[in-house]
Amino acid sequence: MTHPDPSDELLVKLNGEAVPISRTGFDLLFDNSHRRAYADIRHAREDGYIHWAALVHHARAADIPWTLFFAPVQNIRAQVKRKTALLLKGTSKQAFSMNSRHEVQLADVELIVKDLLRKQERLKRLDSGLGRNKVVGCLGKPAMTKRSVVEDASILRAALGFTLAELHAYGKKERAFAYLIERFEAQQVFVSRNQPGYMLQRVPQGIKFSGLTVKDNKIPYLFLASGDEGDFEPEGRKIFTMVLLAALIGYGTFSPVTFEDKTGDGDIKREYEVAGEVLMPRAELKRLSVPDLAAARAYADAYKVTPSAFVMRAWKLGLIDRETADAWLEELARAWREREKKSLAGQATPINAIRRYCGHEYFSRMIIQLGLGRIDVGEFRRSVCLNHLSVSEVRDLAGA
Repeated sequence: MTHPDPSDELLVKLNGEAVPISRTGFDLLFDNSHRRAYADIRHAREDGYIHWAALVHHARAADIPWTLFFAPVQNIRAQVKRKTALLLKGTSKQAFSMNSRHEVQLADVELIVKDLLRKQERLKRLDSGLGRNKVVGCLGKPAMTKRSVVEDASILRAALGFTLAELHAYGKKERAFAYLIERFEAQQVFVSRNQPGYMLQRVPQGIKFSGLTVKDNKIPYLFLASGDEGDFEPEGRKIFTMVLLAALIGYGTFSPVTFEDKTGDGDIKREYEVAGEVLMPRAELKRLSVPDLAAARAYADAYKVTPSAFVMRAWKLGLIDRETADAWLEELARAWREREKKSLAGQATPINAIRRYCGHEYFSRMIIQLGLGRIDVGEFRRSVCLNHLSVSEVRDLAGA
């Protein structure tokens, strides 16, 4: 072990003894981990020491070899750089935001991304029938295309296998949301939903992002970050987020995104414009009259988006002026703040929570592999269920 510079020491305490490690190395390792905000780590930085048991506990939870804390700083830097490079092959960059107000750092979702990457690789190894995905890259690169937004929206809608008539046939947005998930997954675009307690990592409180895409040429994943007990998002926003993430996949971009109904006057990314066109076509909306907020709410229900998203689209298409849009958006925001907070539905059963996190299509395909004997009960429990189902429950699935 190389002794750190005394001015850069952080002490590890065990049985009355104290061993110095590099504070710089400690910070590098935990700053790139979701454990960085935990009390033990914060107190170590403030107090200059950490107990051995706490260090090992948090290192294991963060998937960091504890021996690395005792390595020279240059070795630690190299390992952190290598880990980030491997992980970013699946997401394309370290932080991305659709606007400047919120960002998600890789460490905030690192273990989720790793797990989804592992799920992709495992299923591709087992299921030889998976073909190349027709949605990935179907729109080319945004900067190179000569097509209009309307044309790209039509291509994307067809690639995802749904029509607006079919979508609009569902009365409630919850049912429309479920329909879109089914259509996406039928095209091998898997949809993973935030299920606290059933993932390797809980998205930290206060992190504001709507979802991310995990790269793959056969089975890309969408991860929808909304829906946990701390920050409810309406179904209309989830629908828009899904389509926005699909647009990113269509352009071959794999990134976390923050979506908010209200955006500024600045440059709006083409992916956002395409998502708006997919759900709220310009040709249809141009024929509408939007005399008041009640009409905007009704149209939002018809197009399966939030009222705020419809108001923004109506303003961008010139159906209402900016002053009216601002007034309506403020009224909608006030109504949302003052709404009666509904209690969440009953706790999901473990099997339903696992299906939502894995994606129904992934779960079904892995059950087939289990039934065919290509994986055993133990691997299914570890890789698919993250040990949240018992051996007997998995055997029942295989038998069914």
